[in-house]
Amino acid sequence: MIEPLMADYSDDAFLTFLGLDSVNYLAVNGTVTNLPIFIQNILNCVPKTNKAFTVWNDMRTMESEEVKVVFVSNHNGTTLTEVSLGSFLAPLCFLSRGLFLIVFHLGKGVLPFSWGAHLLLDFTALIMPLVLSCTALSDILHFVIMGIAVVDLVVLYLVYKNGKHPSQGTLYSTIDRFVQSRVESNLVPFVTVFRVLVNVKTAISILAVDFSVYPRRYAKTETYGTGVMDFGVGAYVMANALVCPEARGKDIQGSKISHVFKQLISVWPLVLLGFVRLASVKSSGYHEHVTEYGVHWNFFFTLAIVRVVASALLALFPVNASGLLALLIGGTYQVVLETTGLKSFLIHNNERTGFLQANREGIFSVVGYIVIYMAGVQVGRYLMQSRSLVKDWIRVIRNLLLTSFGLFFSLYLCQICTEPVSRRMANLSFCIWTVAQALFFLSCISIADLLLLFSKAISNFSFVSASWRPYQNKKSLPDEKMRKNMDALCLVQSVNRNQLLYFLLANIMTGLTNVLIDTLNSNDVLAVSVLLLYMFMNSLVIFILHINNITIKFW
Repeated sequence: MIEPLMADYSDDAFLTFLGLDSVNYLAVNGTVTNLPIFIQNILNCVPKTNKAFTVWNDMRTMESEEVKVVFVSNHNGTTLTEVSLGSFLAPLCFLSRGLFLIVFHLGKGVLPFSWGAHLLLDFTALIMPLVLSCTALSDILHFVIMGIAVVDLVVLYLVYKNGKHPSQGTLYSTIDRFVQSRVESNLVPFVTVFRVLVNVKTAISILAVDFSVYPRRYAKTETYGTGVMDFGVGAYVMANALVCPEARGKDIQGSKISHVFKQLISVWPLVLLGFVRLASVKSSGYHEHVTEYGVHWNFFFTLAIVRVVASALLALFPVNASGLLALLIGGTYQVVLETTGLKSFLIHNNERTGFLQANREGIFSVVGYIVIYMAGVQVGRYLMQSRSLVKDWIRVIRNLLLTSFGLFFSLYLCQICTEPVSRRMANLSFCIWTVAQALFFLSCISIADLLLLFSKAISNFSFVSASWRPYQNKKSLPDEKMRKNMDALCLVQSVNRNQLLYFLLANIMTGLTNVLIDTLNSNDVLAVSVLLLYMFMNSLVIFILHINNITIKFW
């Protein structure tokens, strides 16, 4: 079926079909013994004439590292709808995991799980669906989401019918009592879950993108577009901003200058990790997508600079004005892109001489990530306000959704008036999209957490970890012991305890996997198996550290 289709392709259309232009192919030199399966299958069906024949020969002489760079380059992303659709999956998995614990409690009355059983439950409920949804099941993602949603609704109904809620009254009266009830207000659990799930999805994607089973539309875009991994990097920055000291309302100790200096010192682990990654990549010959951050730049450097610059800005300006400051910086940056030669310099300049030219994408995109960080501080400031009633949190969720929809409308206007989303430049459209999508994802998680709280309230079982707990005037010693035991056996809490270590571990494991396995030539079954094993090993290490109360901090 491929051959008739390819026979009708023009030379340029054939190159576009492969996701590359002629310059990328003809500039490649070297030898290779094994071409990726997905390229072989295409080329075997292509008439070997004209430019197609040139491509055939050049592809066969590529070095394996260059083929991998080609494989992760020149993509245009997917639709806003598909990225938003994916925001439903992780919250549904989180809800499934909590409902399972509640149902088991209702049936048995106790939870005699070993730590291994808890790890297996969390991995199966939280991690495995995320891996499968972006690989083998990516083309039927909507069916996967609908299936999990139906199961969750059925289980939620069973919990309601078999729970220990008051027998008198209707479902409406039960919900009304729930809305008026109180919750423990010393934490915002869905913010923790958001940060953990962003970290987990990032860990999955950084390795999955090297396998052909991972849809190319999910990979990072080359210049313009909205890929799942594009959202991932922005969401990671925003996740850090939500819980920064400024967002949590911590007062600056000492002078503002000393505070900024302390922040400059505190990011040394990120700078060190950035140099370690740079050295390891250069020495090992690991494939590099240069137009992602540049020749020497990487995401660790971006995180460090964003944190220091944002701290300086928040020391100079009121924290409550961080959202307005984000808008001013983002708008100014977009004006500079439109009115100067900066955009052409970032996109069309092929020279890599000098540090600035070599790393222009990483250096200038920092501005966009600062915008996202400042917006995240504003959101975190709002979420960290003390609230004790369920109805107050329902109002918060409503406001998050309304803000998200408003930003999506602003994105529509921004793309009409300026340009599409570009992660490479981190332009204003990218910043608006990232914040809008992050708020939508955050809203989905908070709704799942609210449903879980309702299930806990009507089942009289409040020991599902990483979730809201109904308010109790008196806490018995057995209840507190049970709660601590459940917290100690929770994968979400494990990742939350050592988030930077988890991210670092995922990067190391990704590099080792690429050294040990020919990712491009791996079939789908092997690819999914490797990804599941990789994620299980990451989870196991971080889980063992957690149950032994070990927190790895570099500062």
